[in-house]
Amino acid sequence: MGAGRDPLQAEPLGGGWLRVPVPLPYSLRFVNAYLVPEPDGGWTVIDPGLNTEDARTTWRELQQQAGIARGDIRRVLLTHQHPDHYGLSGWMQQEHGCPVWMTRQAHRYAVRMWGTDSRFPRELEAWFRCHGMPDELLALLGPHLDSFRERVEPQPQPSYLEPGEIVELGGRSWRLIDAPGHAPGAVCLYEPGRRELIAGDQVLARITPNISLLPGDGVDPDPLRSYLASLAELAELPTERVYPGHREPFADAGKRAREIAEHHARRLEHLLGLLAERGEASAFELCELEFGVHLRRNIHNLRFALSETLAHLAYLERDGRAEARFRADGAIRYRGVTRENGIG
Repeated sequence: MGAGRDPLQAEPLGGGWLRVPVPLPYSLRFVNAYLVPEPDGGWTVIDPGLNTEDARTTWRELQQQAGIARGDIRRVLLTHQHPDHYGLSGWMQQEHGCPVWMTRQAHRYAVRMWGTDSRFPRELEAWFRCHGMPDELLALLGPHLDSFRERVEPQPQPSYLEPGEIVELGGRSWRLIDAPGHAPGAVCLYEPGRRELIAGDQVLARITPNISLLPGDGVDPDPLRSYLASLAELAELPTERVYPGHREPFADAGKRAREIAEHHARRLEHLLGLLAERGEASAFELCELEFGVHLRRNIHNLRFALSETLAHLAYLERDGRAEARFRADGAIRYRGVTRENGIG
């Protein structure tokens, strides 16, 4: 967005498309929603945002300005189920009586995290305790996670789509591409005619999406490896326009995918260096060395940083370059694997 421009103003993208920066109450201040005109005179919304009063006001004002009446939004399409993308989908479904489309896996994970019987906050607290997070920070984690529930309510009654399917969007045919690593069940959409990619959070300009290793049955045990494989696939797609979930659209998904892969390669090497220096460390200790102790002041960002540190450690462990050591008190610590220490 240019200097002096209203950050909440919808940006025309051509063909009647609008990029809608929906406000977020976090350090990343906006999420990109996309409003796509359909041949029948209605609209599709992609990733409507987090359910907050500011976000609802943004949508109400935009609909009034654009002459969008109740029922004119024909469907909501979700690239993934993180609250900043998913949270308003149920509200929009109720407002317009429209279907909400997402993958079955993404919905299953949304229910696991934000459903009425969710045990996820307690599971994550126990998981982070094993990995060295101090008690005073663990005490902040449960209330922080519980606070998201009101920001995803009402939750939608979704219809399902799956990778490989073709979706008609804006009068064109888009292929759904599996996009693992950042969020379970995430998808990108690719249109080969104009070489356009709706990327969700899979590739972003100037920042990198969070890659988290989380507890629980059925989760990806090596999300960074899955993510890097996805980047390699995206790098092969010819793209002239990428519509990301945050920051500005850009031209070349392949170039950005390669840059992000290089970033993770550097982080893996840095973690190995930290393990070599320290001999043995908890994931939390490594997280603070990697990202800084200032994150203790922001439990939201600290949660992401520790989960990403764990994803990198899982990658190194599977490669045989690091080892998790389980102590009798339940703590988990890591050390590098070298010929000198006699492992591997």
